[in-house]
Parts: sequence; structure tokens; C-alpha cells
Amino acid sequence: MKIGCPKEIKPQEFRVGMTPNAAGEAVAHGHQVFIETLAGVGAGFDDAAYEAAGATILQTAAEIFDTAEMIVKVKEPQAGERKMLTDKHLLFTYLHLAPDPDQTRDLLASGCTAIAYETVTDDRGGLPLLAPMSEVAGRLAPQVGAWTLQKANGGRGVLMGGVPGVGPAKVLVIGGGVVGTHAARIAAGMGADVTVLDRSLPRLRYLDDAFSDVFNTGYSSAGLLAEHLGEADMVIGAVLIPGAEAPKLVRRAQFADMKPGAALVDVAIDQGGCFETSRATTHADPIYEVDGIMHYCVANMPGAVARTSTIALGNATMPFMLDLADKGWKAACTDDPHLLNGLNVHAGQLTYYAVGKALGIDVVSPQLVVKV
Repeated sequence: MKIGCPKEIKPQEFRVGMTPNAAGEAVAHGHQVFIETLAGVGAGFDDAAYEAAGATILQTAAEIFDTAEMIVKVKEPQAGERKMLTDKHLLFTYLHLAPDPDQTRDLLASGCTAIAYETVTDDRGGLPLLAPMSEVAGRLAPQVGAWTLQKANGGRGVLMGGVPGVGPAKVLVIGGGVVGTHAARIAAGMGADVTVLDRSLPRLRYLDDAFSDVFNTGYSSAGLLAEHLGEADMVIGAVLIPGAEAPKLVRRAQFADMKPGAALVDVAIDQGGCFETSRATTHADPIYEVDGIMHYCVANMPGAVARTSTIALGNATMPFMLDLADKGWKAACTDDPHLLNGLNVHAGQLTYYAVGKALGIDVVSPQLVVKV
């Protein structure tokens, strides 16, 4: 198969869809790999590293799309990239379609087949291609939240760990999954007073057993959430409904009861955000204020640590990428129902229920699509 990896063009996105190691593995499997020049420099991989792995360097994204059968990316294709997709293409990347009707419409019109990293599953009910970036984003969230809390940035001017005689920041983490757990661990490691809210009792039991000496837990209800919002210096939104739009858990009306200058860090922003006032921002202009509450809503947080993120993501995606290339997408998805769960779009049809529900679009069963 001809596999292409274009340079990411989303603002301040420094990750790359394939590492030189992944390119080398694909070449060893008998495939041709085409990399857009300078695609990897933001993550510390120059063109020579890809050439040493057996890949061919092409000068433009247009050449990549013209040449390749499978396109491997990190972020969802931007408007200009979507115009280059055709029915010959297999797109393998993060999509986050539920809050993005324009992208969904363009992908359907292109006729391409699109497999979304964020909806591929595993035997344990996890999301193996989302997990690495969730780990990175979770660990980054307290770091960027602490920066947002600095007075020069509009925050409360509170130090996470406090100092002798001055108490630490109070951090509320909404959601106890991968993002929330990593966020809570790092925030606690910075010395903050941390509470994690979740609605899964089994998950809360696990967190309490594993981290009871690190952070507190609570069963998320409207009343308890409101209570903690009033005390929090920082709130980290870490909720996820796979493939679906994130629920709005904090409303603007509640800001009046919060501390002025408190920081909201919305890690769910790729799925539309879990705060009513969330809107996607970039690393170049990451924060904004609403009613005295600071918001950090960067839609590609892991891009800030591009090398770590690229290697972590490549470790997770490479086996699936090789399976798709070796077998073709239909056979690969037939053999692996977890990979089939990643199928979101095929030949002008939507194949993921949560996206269809969010956007009001009819959905075709992915099991039927692979049999055609």
C-alpha cells in the first residue's frame, strides 16, 4: 500500500502522524511510505531520518494526497486538506466529528473511508489510540492551569502548592478516567488539594484504593459539583463519551458562585467542551475570560510537547496502521471488531452512531459496510 503522511497544518500543531520508526516498519512490510518535507521537524524528526527508514520525501501536501492510498495524520483534516480527499483514500487520524458538522459533511462528500483514532476500542473497554494523548493532556492540564492561575494571565494569583503558612490551591477534576487520573496525580504532585468527581462507583473504588493518600474522590452530582465549584481555584474538565459531544457540566450562571480568577481547563474541548462557555483556542492565544473566570481551551494540548506526544501516539497507532496496510481496511476491520469501531465514514455514509445522533445524520451499521 502507498502510505502518505502530510505535515500538520492546524495552528501550532507540531506533532506528526508517523515517526521514522513507524515508516521503517511499514517499508519492512513491503509498503511505500511518502512523507511531506519537514513534516516531522516540530517533533524533532528531520527528512533524513525518514529517508534512512526507507520513506520518500515529497514537497507538497497535494503530492502526498495524489500519491497515497492511506493518509496517516494526527489532527482532523483541515478544510484545504478535505478538498484533496477522494473515494480512493483511507484516512487514519483523530476526527472528533460530533461537534464538527462542517468536517463531517466534507468527509461524507469526499467519498473517503475514515477511521478515527478516538473510537477504536480494546478488549477492556478502553480507547487505546486516545489513551496516549489523554495521558499527555491529563499531565499537561495542571501545568497549563497553574500558568493560567498566575495573576499576569488574569488568574487568581494562587500557587498550586502554597507555602508554609499559606494553603495550596484547590483543584477540582471532573471525570476520573485516563485524563482525570493523570491530571489529579500531577496536580497533587504539585502540592494542590485535589478532588476527583466521577459517576462510576467501580471507578471511584479503584481511584480510592489506588490513590486515597494522593487525592480525594466524590460521586458526581449537581449538588456536590456546585459545592466544589465554589471552593475551587482550578477546575479541570476531563469527561468523555466516546465519539459523542461532551456534556455541558458547568454553566455560566454558576460562575457567580466561583472565586474570581479561577481557572477552567477544558480537556474535552476536542469533543465540544464540557463547560458552557468553552470555545476552542490555540497555543498562540490559549486563554480568555468570561465573567471573571479564566478559560484554557486549547484543542490540541498535546501538541505543546510534540516529541513526547508523537512518539507515544506512534507506539499506539503503528500496529493498527500496519494491519490496515497489510490486509486492506475491510479485512482488517473484519478481523478486528475493535478496529471496526473506529470506522466513522465510508463512501458518503456515516457509520458511527454517536456522531449521527449528535448531528442528526442517518447512520449505516459498520458491520454492513464491511460486507459490501
